[in-house]
Amino acid sequence: MKKIKKILIIIQRSNGDVLLSHSLIDSLFINYQSPQIDLLVNDDTLAVAKLLPNINHIHKFSYQKKKENRWGQEKKIIKNIFRKYDLSINLTSSDRSVFYALMGAKKSISAIEKIKSKSWWKKIFLYDYYYFDSRKHILLNNLASLNLLKIKHDNIQKSPHINEKTIFKVRAMLAEIKINDFIIFHPSAQYSYKIYPQKFRDELLTYLSNLGVAILITGGSSKIDIEIKKSLPDLPNVFDLIGETSLEEYFALSSLSRAYIGMDTLNMHVAAGQNKPIFAIFGPTKLTMWAPWSNKLQIAANEDKPIQSYENVTIFQAKFPCVACGNAGCDDKHGKSICLENIKPKDIFIEIENWYLNQRLILK
Repeated sequence: MKKIKKILIIIQRSNGDVLLSHSLIDSLFINYQSPQIDLLVNDDTLAVAKLLPNINHIHKFSYQKKKENRWGQEKKIIKNIFRKYDLSINLTSSDRSVFYALMGAKKSISAIEKIKSKSWWKKIFLYDYYYFDSRKHILLNNLASLNLLKIKHDNIQKSPHINEKTIFKVRAMLAEIKINDFIIFHPSAQYSYKIYPQKFRDELLTYLSNLGVAILITGGSSKIDIEIKKSLPDLPNVFDLIGETSLEEYFALSSLSRAYIGMDTLNMHVAAGQNKPIFAIFGPTKLTMWAPWSNKLQIAANEDKPIQSYENVTIFQAKFPCVACGNAGCDDKHGKSICLENIKPKDIFIEIENWYLNQRLILK
């Protein structure tokens, strides 16, 4: 393993998985003295992948192309990666991603399932493997290959460097609307079953508008974001920035913010990597894998509670026996999550208000 010069990392999951591979990439880059590192990711995570440091090239997999010409895409990907790497590391356990790891390098490491009927052949052909563990945080799962390679590392979630030009642009945008001090409120997520209902969101925003600090509402340009933008209440100290920033500009905006309030989505993990105070509203998502990571404590939440705090993180959940189920809504078909309708805006605001008042006393 001392002669590793070219590495392929395969991450065929969500934006959060890609973002939380940063620490793995950094450790490999340092240990193997600046090797060429390429990624293979799903095309809907490309924007995040482009922000990661020390990446030479990004191979893309498209589910749309799979529908249109499955074997044509597979043939092209395999041709582009076949035996071109000294080491391949796959962070997911799907058959396809394991196959890519095997094609990419003779020395291939991958996450696999604990179910023998699904993983027996993977154990035979892989150079080494580890079990993907849903009881562990995604950061720790992503770093598991370093243990196999005997590479020392900290369990720290790193944040991509944002260039000064982008930060300057964001500062200028804030100056134009006369905002200096602010908190981010991010009400959207990739899926609607993760979103705090409008009625409760409006009530929470009404409380926040009286906090005495600017509340910047952020979001992208997806259908969900646009619907939220249309329904926002007109309140003092609340500013709508939905669709106003690129992803890189959002990273800069987050780095300048006082804190993050919002849903369990990529933006929450951005704030965690920047060590920001976080007030996260969780529905059915399992905390063991996806709770905000605390770099200072090097832990995340591992049990469900209506309100819990650790270092810079506070998490809100419903007091239901089924929380957190891990399903895509109560029907597991992207329908409503009743648990989100049972988290009181006032309870969220009280935690935020106490933190904010304490911060003001400290600054004085």
